[in-house]
Amino acid sequence: MSHELVTVEGGTVAIPMFDTNAARVYLAQLAPTGRRAQRSALARIAAMLGGTIDATPWSQLRYEHVQAILTHFALELAPATANRYRAAIRGVVREAYRLGQMDADTYQRILQAKGVRGSRELAGRALSRLEVARILDAARSDHTDSGTRDVAILAVGYNAGLRRQEMAGLRYTDVTGCDVTGCDVTALALRVLGKGNKERTVYLENGAADALRTWMALRGDADGALFWRGRKGGRISRGDGMTAQSIRNVIKRRAAQAGVEDVTPHNFRRTFVTHMLDAGVDLATVAAMAGHSDPKTTARYDRRGERAKRSAAARLTLP
Repeated sequence: MSHELVTVEGGTVAIPMFDTNAARVYLAQLAPTGRRAQRSALARIAAMLGGTIDATPWSQLRYEHVQAILTHFALELAPATANRYRAAIRGVVREAYRLGQMDADTYQRILQAKGVRGSRELAGRALSRLEVARILDAARSDHTDSGTRDVAILAVGYNAGLRRQEMAGLRYTDVTGCDVTGCDVTALALRVLGKGNKERTVYLENGAADALRTWMALRGDADGALFWRGRKGGRISRGDGMTAQSIRNVIKRRAAQAGVEDVTPHNFRRTFVTHMLDAGVDLATVAAMAGHSDPKTTARYDRRGERAKRSAAARLTLP
């Protein structure tokens, strides 16, 4: 951050200047996951314009520029990705307008730039129950402290459908015994801070709750991050919290040990949604559990495909 020298009584002090780059102001408002994706989008847009995020004169964009950019990316990218680029541009010009760098008429014209219609095959996959079991068994076979921790991470990832950033952000005090009306005493409640600074409560039951309790008994009741970083020999670095990347590494390493391919934390979330819907849980409830404000987002995680439609058709009989 740059500073401005200001003379006051007794001398000169350096006052931090607020960032006036519209793209950086926009990115600063996003959650870490969204920030990475949209920074990448803006970097690609800036490169197309011959510059960088910092060097691009975003306030000089006009409707015809934005529509040409979107038309270009519509030919290269899947519709959902192209529309994410559109959202990034709209976010930047909104901040340029708010910063007084763009007039209202120009801003409104840019907002009229059309998005991309259409769809593609859904990315990612849901794991089978056998694959989930094999990955858990790989972690269970490791009798070190790291193995105990990894079983708990996998249980939380699968049974609660948490994002890796959410798992990394969990603290010891975010875990409580389930005492809400109608909830079994064998459950644990997790207070989760998700995207958009939205807090929700999720529940772990049965084996998943047992796995987390086993880790917490080993971990102890010290305040701080719920999951601690590992060290060589399967030891745990007490007090050192894990990053989202280290959560990802745990999931991919245990999957590799189990011989299960194409496993990512987000595929674990897709598996959670798919298996919940398979179990007959309604879409609105699964959306609330996954931290989606719009059930349409949750529906894009459903990987049951034709099997679900065929099963649904079999439930309806001709009167």
